[in-house]
Amino acid sequence: MSDGAVATTLFGVFMAVTVALGLLAVRGKGRGGGLAEWSVGGRSLGAVFIWVLMAGEGYTSFSYLGAAGWGYNYGAPVLYVVAYMSCGYAVGYVVGPMLWAYARRHGLVSITDMVAHRYRRPWLGAAVAMLVTVFLLPYIQLQITGMGVVVSTISYGAISLNWAYFIGFAVTTGFVVVSGLRGSAWVSVLKDLLVIVTLAFLALYVPVHYFDGYGDFLHRIVAEKSAWLTLPGSGGSPYGQAWFATTTFLNALTVVIFPTTVAGYLGARSADGLRRNAIWLPAYNVLLFVPMFLGMAALFVVPGLTGADSNLALFKLVVDSLPAWAVGITGVAAALSSIVPMAVFMLVIGTMWGSSVFSLVPRWRGSSQALKGWSQLVVVVAGTVALVLTYAAPNTLVRLSLISYEGMAQLVPMLLVGLLWRRLSFVGAVSGLVVGVGVVCGLVFGGHDPVFGVNAGIVALAANLAVTLAVTYACPADRDARPDSEVLARDPVSEPDAVPAG
Repeated sequence: MSDGAVATTLFGVFMAVTVALGLLAVRGKGRGGGLAEWSVGGRSLGAVFIWVLMAGEGYTSFSYLGAAGWGYNYGAPVLYVVAYMSCGYAVGYVVGPMLWAYARRHGLVSITDMVAHRYRRPWLGAAVAMLVTVFLLPYIQLQITGMGVVVSTISYGAISLNWAYFIGFAVTTGFVVVSGLRGSAWVSVLKDLLVIVTLAFLALYVPVHYFDGYGDFLHRIVAEKSAWLTLPGSGGSPYGQAWFATTTFLNALTVVIFPTTVAGYLGARSADGLRRNAIWLPAYNVLLFVPMFLGMAALFVVPGLTGADSNLALFKLVVDSLPAWAVGITGVAAALSSIVPMAVFMLVIGTMWGSSVFSLVPRWRGSSQALKGWSQLVVVVAGTVALVLTYAAPNTLVRLSLISYEGMAQLVPMLLVGLLWRRLSFVGAVSGLVVGVGVVCGLVFGGHDPVFGVNAGIVALAANLAVTLAVTYACPADRDARPDSEVLARDPVSEPDAVPAG
C-alpha cells in the first residue's frame, strides 16, 4: 500500500470515529432537547468536558500551521499567542463566573442575549448577532482552509484541496447540527488526546532526528538565527515590543467575551468549575511552544519557504521524516484541531440567530424547538457560505479575518462595562461600538496595522471607550426601573451553584 493510501485510510477511519462520537453525544438527555440543550449543553457539562472544550478552542489549525509559520518567518513575535491566552484565562477567572451566573439567572444562551437583556432592546441583540456573524465567518473559512492544507499534505496529494475543504465542512456540519455543544465537547476529548500525543512525540523526535538533541538545535539557533529570539523578530518584522504588549492586552480582554469562549462558560455546571478551568487551562498552552520551535527547526531543514508555504513548515518535517502511519495520525490531530473550533464557531452563529434574531418573530418566540430548528439551519447556511467563498473568493474572507479579533474587541465596552456599570447608557454603548468598528476597519483596510507600532485594535478600542463614556455622561441616564440584580452581572463567589436555572 502506498504512503498516500496508508495516511488517507487512517484519516478516513478517524473522521468516521469523529462523526460517531458527535452522534453518540445526543444519547439520553442530549436527544430531543431545545435550544438551551443544543447550544450550551443544557448548562450541565462537567469540569473535564468544559476543560477540553475551551482548551480546544485555543488550539486550532493555526497552532499547527500559523504558529509554525510565524516561528519560521519571525520567531519571537509568535509568543504573543501564549501570552494573551494565559492572561485571558486570568481575566476569565473573574469574568467567566459572572457571565455564567447572569445567563443562568435570566435564561440566556449567548452574548447577544446578554446585550439585548442588559439594554432592554431585543433588536440590539439581533443587530449584534449580525455583526458578530461577519466577524466569525472568516474563522470558519480559515479552519476549512487550514484543514484542506493539512489533509492534502498528509495524504501526499491523494486528496485534493477542494475535496479536503468539503470533507471538513461535511464532517463538522454533520455532528454539530445534531449534537450541538455536547458533541463538540465529546470530539474535543479525542482531539486533545491526539494533540498531546503527537506534539509530545514531535517535541522529542525532531530535535533528535535532525540535530542530535536540543543542545545542538538551540546552539544553532543562537549562533545562526539570533534575530528570531528577540522582538521584533526577523525579516524586518513590524511586530515589536509595543505591538506585543498591546496585542496581548487587547486579546486577553477580547477572548473572555468571544462568543465561542462564552459558549464554554454557559455550558458549565457550576461557577467553581469555571474557576478551576481558568487555573488549569494555561498548562495546555505549553503545547503551543512545540509548533513554534519546530517552525524554527524547519529553518535549517527546509530553508527558503516563502509566503503561504511557510505555514507548512511543521508538516514538511513530518512528511520528510516519519512513516506514513505517523504522518496520518499527526494529520488527524491537526484536522481535528480545525474541526472542533469550526464546530463551535458554527454553533454560536446558529445560537445567536436562534435566540436573538428568529426569536423576534412572534410565532417562534415561545417555541424552543422551533428556534433550535432555525438555528440548525443557520449552522448549515453559515458553513456553506464559508465553503463557497473558500472556493470562489478566498481573498475576501482572508481580508476580513484581519479585523475579526480586533473587531470583536469593540464589544468589550458594550458587554463587559455595561454589565458592571449601570450608568452606561444604550446610546453611549452603541455610539462607542460604531466608532470602534469604523476606526478598526479604516486602519486595517488602510494598511495601518500596526499603527505607530501598536495594535490597531487597541487604538480603536480606546476611541470606542472614549466615545462611550463621553456620550454616556453627556446624555440623560437611561430610565431603567429594574433592580441591579436584573441589570448587572456579579461574580457568585459565596454561592457558586445557587443561581436558579432560567
